Amino acid sequence: MTFHLTLSLVLAAFSAFGFPSTSSNPLGLGGQFDVFARDVAISSGCANTGTASCHNTSAVSNTCCFEAPGGLILQTQFWDTDPSTGPSNSWTIHGLWPDNCDGTFSENCDSSRDQTDITSLLESAGASSTLSFMQTYWKNDPDDGSDEELWSHEWDTHGTCYSTLRPGCLPSGSPSGTDAVAFYETVVRLFQTLPTYTWLANQGITPSASTTHTLSSLENALAAEAGFKPMLTCDGSNLNQIAWYFNLKGSIIDGTFVPIDSPEDSDCPSSGIKYPLKTGSPVTTTSATGTKTSTTTTPGSLPTKAMIVAIHNGAQVGGLLTLGTWSTQTLATMTLAGSTSGFTMTSSKGSCGVSDGELTCGSGVTATSFTAVSSSGNLLLVSGGSTAFSSTAVPSGETVETVFTGSSKTQTYTLAIVST
Repeated sequence: MTFHLTLSLVLAAFSAFGFPSTSSNPLGLGGQFDVFARDVAISSGCANTGTASCHNTSAVSNTCCFEAPGGLILQTQFWDTDPSTGPSNSWTIHGLWPDNCDGTFSENCDSSRDQTDITSLLESAGASSTLSFMQTYWKNDPDDGSDEELWSHEWDTHGTCYSTLRPGCLPSGSPSGTDAVAFYETVVRLFQTLPTYTWLANQGITPSASTTHTLSSLENALAAEAGFKPMLTCDGSNLNQIAWYFNLKGSIIDGTFVPIDSPEDSDCPSSGIKYPLKTGSPVTTTSATGTKTSTTTTPGSLPTKAMIVAIHNGAQVGGLLTLGTWSTQTLATMTLAGSTSGFTMTSSKGSCGVSDGELTCGSGVTATSFTAVSSSGNLLLVSGGSTAFSSTAVPSGETVETVFTGSSKTQTYTLAIVST
């Protein structure tokens, strides 16, 4: 059964990544339906309203505008934890693979089009923002080689097998390597619509050193968010890869991706699945609030000046004001004195403390000794041994909410310490 992603889900995905949406047709990646502007203006000249790949009932002669035989397309993502790669609040790109409609596949289809210096290729093509995104979100396991080696491998092995990217299908006069540039840009743009980490977090599933899950709970959580079921892969009991499946209308350059349920079963145990924390070298997490981007401090270190940011349902939603209340207005800069094992927090209004389960800051407040712990790449505020804080509602506009320790109120969240 085929599903189309709803606009609201995809817009939420864009918000989670901090990228703007310019489309009313979220997975229509071409022409007036671009969800993300390309660095390089490349047009296939193909319509994207016809039959989707793998749904034709007779042979198609124009495979410049119909992906065949590799019309079963997988956007694959890594969750690398040891060593950690990419932001701790995002999965990373593995590739975009054109399987045949029966599940078989071809690889390394045209060695004459292989590429070895992807950075120079993209820079010379003017695809600087695509390259910048890849440098953050398309990461190789350092034990397996460099990022460049992964990028080259994915194009050489899989990209050269797309019928709609054959050189003869490109606009007349296209420079050498345009096919690869189009491939990398499409991979990035499609990945940006598939925020696996956020979708899991929205369903209450976040990385943990101890929590385990059933396969059905993970699949159902992702299907509830995305509208279609992916294929999950585990290394033993550890979740480490996901594949989102699509058919395609038109060209891989600017066609419309039609999401479908995975035709393949997940390769994970039925229960006892771990979604492990990223535990390698510390990584920096960025998240967007409106048009501003904040960066979470490296886990394990306590800054002397910081904002206290609320993480609600896997996304940043405002943080603390000078009186210790929760708001989406401009956040207070707090002064922290001590270490992660014990510190005090002061705003411009005075000391911050907890009394009868309520957090406040002010001139008459008795300072509380807080601690901090690293979790999922964030440095979280701890009070009374718990990272949980709660309020009766989520603030918006000029409204503010009282902050309580623990999870007794209806809206529960954590508070991340963000160095300023």
